[in-house]
Amino acid sequence: MLQVKELKCIYGGAIEALSRVSILVNDGEIVSLLGANGAGKTTVIRCIMGEIGFSNGKIVDGTIEYDGKSLSQCLPFEITKLGVSLVPEERKLFIDMTVDENLMIGAYTIRDKRRIQENYEKILGYFPLLKDLRRRLAGYLSGGEQQMLAVARALMSSPKLLLLDEPSIGLAPKIAFSIFDIIGKIRREDKTSILLVEQNANMALQVSDTCFIMENGRTVLEGESCKLKDDPKIREIYLGIS
Repeated sequence: MLQVKELKCIYGGAIEALSRVSILVNDGEIVSLLGANGAGKTTVIRCIMGEIGFSNGKIVDGTIEYDGKSLSQCLPFEITKLGVSLVPEERKLFIDMTVDENLMIGAYTIRDKRRIQENYEKILGYFPLLKDLRRRLAGYLSGGEQQMLAVARALMSSPKLLLLDEPSIGLAPKIAFSIFDIIGKIRREDKTSILLVEQNANMALQVSDTCFIMENGRTVLEGESCKLKDDPKIREIYLGIS
């Protein structure tokens, strides 16, 4: 589904943000990408979505392939059309627009009105709380409601691959657990592949099949999440979990 191979990225013409990053996401799999703040996780997500190279960064080596197609020359909207959708860090909702309007923006790549309506009804089934808030401005939602809306908006384009950047950040544990329950349900019911960037290593390892760990702009370790979760040395050195 997704293969990132030996990816190298620089900022400002000289600062190396990523060096030799390799990640594999198989069809129908949840893969977690873990590491300390500043390890380069969000930069990897931005590279996959085509944002690096159109701002202040540049990919100088390596490849990114999705479903057998190179993404190196694709613009972000083209990548979304191919079936990749992002829930960005800090959500980035249109706060002066309603819940419904934000959801419809998520479906901008779809021209079939019937399909949009089917997606809309299915997604409100995942997030019944949003059904009662459809006409509320996104800026007046709670943090948990906003995160639900950010995930729901990303799903409106019927992605085959969903990228989640820190979905639990700033949320109370109970709300974070409900978000992760929905993530698992999306994988089971829609067969959606998911790449999950998450600071809460314990939670990420519980929900994912495979894990890649980053340090200083490199992927330094990979393996089955269940095995990494139970390895005390890995927990202490790489994940900061005692």
